[in-house]
Formats: sequence, C-alpha cells, structure tokens
Amino acid sequence: MAGLTEDDLGGGAEIWPENLRSYELFNALATQWRIGMGGQAGLDYNVVPVVLRLQGVPRAEWPELFADVRVMEAAALQAMRE
Repeated sequence: MAGLTEDDLGGGAEIWPENLRSYELFNALATQWRIGMGGQAGLDYNVVPVVLRLQGVPRAEWPELFADVRVMEAAALQAMRE
C-alpha cells in the first residue's frame, strides 16, 4: 500500500475489534492518496463519504471514523517519509 512493503509493516499487526471499522475505511482509501512533487501529500477526503456510504456505515459514526483515518494517515505519511 502506498509504497509500503510487508517488511515495513513488521510482518503484520493485530487489529482490535473496536478499530476494525476504522481500519477497513483506511484500507478502502488505499488508492486515494494525493501525490505532489514530494510524494504522497495526503488522502483525497472527497471520496470518504462515498466509501462510508458503500460500507453502510451509519452517518452518526462518520466523524469518529474520519478522525481515526486522519490519525492513520498522519502515521502513514510519517512512515513513508522516513
């Protein structure tokens, strides 16, 4: 995903049940990175509502999931820049 290999991920990770929906959203956005002159600049937030609807996520959960994705996005950008 976005230039990361299995080795970058340390052989996988356990996903806690309470984080699964956030992970699934982030994973569904894997092809939605905005690319600039310096590489990945961030996710294209325009597609987030579309993906949430397709995943059948109740609208009341959207703000929390979006906040979770932003945390994962920041961590991914930091890892990609290292």
